Amino acid sequence: QVRLVESGGDSVQSGGSLRLSCAVSGHPHSMYYMGWFRQAPGKLREGVAVIDSDGHVNYADSVKGRFTVSRDNAKNTLYLQMSSLRPEDTAMYFCAARKLRIGAWADFTLYNYWGQGTQVTVSS
Repeated sequence: QVRLVESGGDSVQSGGSLRLSCAVSGHPHSMYYMGWFRQAPGKLREGVAVIDSDGHVNYADSVKGRFTVSRDNAKNTLYLQMSSLRPEDTAMYFCAARKLRIGAWADFTLYNYWGQGTQVTVSS
């Protein structure tokens, strides 16, 4: 099992940057995928970016070139560096983890562990 605690959400203007952090405790090395999802009011939760245990990364098309996911194994922390933020990036951002290797990386139903979320608001 793992416990995930996000931080770093804030309100910023369009074009700004933020870095989200996810503190991971428990047995993070047993997880295959760890990453970030987001959910805006009235919308489904969507995959933003994940990193697997081999260090390979996947990004949603909408954030490619603007967001970077990374992990610091020594600090047991997952990060999401966000730049060139847009109003459409406004959402609650969640850290998530799963052991399952098969299945789409962005399928939120396959993730077993979730943080409580951190709010990101981008104003125009």
